[in-house]
Amino acid sequence: MKELIKETYFTAATIASKSREMLSSLPSFPHRRLAFLPERSALLALDLQAWFLDQASHAFVPSAPAILPGITALIRAYSARRLPVFLTRHLNTPEDAGMMASWWSDLITEEAPGSGLDPRLPPENGLVIRKSRYDAFFDTPLDALLRERGVSQVVVCGVMTHLCCETTARSAFMRGFEVFFSVDGTATYTEAFHRASLLNLAHGFAQPVLMADLLEAMDAG
Repeated sequence: MKELIKETYFTAATIASKSREMLSSLPSFPHRRLAFLPERSALLALDLQAWFLDQASHAFVPSAPAILPGITALIRAYSARRLPVFLTRHLNTPEDAGMMASWWSDLITEEAPGSGLDPRLPPENGLVIRKSRYDAFFDTPLDALLRERGVSQVVVCGVMTHLCCETTARSAFMRGFEVFFSVDGTATYTEAFHRASLLNLAHGFAQPVLMADLLEAMDAG
């Protein structure tokens, strides 16, 4: 079997043009397009931990540093408008990891180096939720917290595009939330994984969007 080779498909210099090309390359599907309504939305920033963002980590996502500025800007925009921001920390044990305990060679424990949120995130973080599976809704209070705040739309960003981000986007859709999936606010190990997630989600679960368009809509509101 061919070995997985990580790719840096987003850099600070290329992320704007590359993400626009990714978005424009998606087919036009016949379903209804969603209108982004910031006041009804919440930002879900998934697993922005040093485990994935520190170059020294074995789990480093090479394109992840390039998405941080956009995510930081969106966290600050949400915080300035007192709109809900939720950040997840992926932490698990053999008891709560389910199939992930046997699927992967290691788990991210509370004590593991790099398990904390990346220090480059803005101080106005938002509410941090611990999760143990790909799905940020699974066995967490996220659904209840969103409904308590009258949220009907979620914006998904973070890592990794094809694992936790895609799974959470699908779960949000199944729970009745309108989902906006950030093309340039998510990253994973290869461009092929990233593009596959965008294609699958655009067809049946979420509306792919650019961070700049979300920020513009928030400024207009």
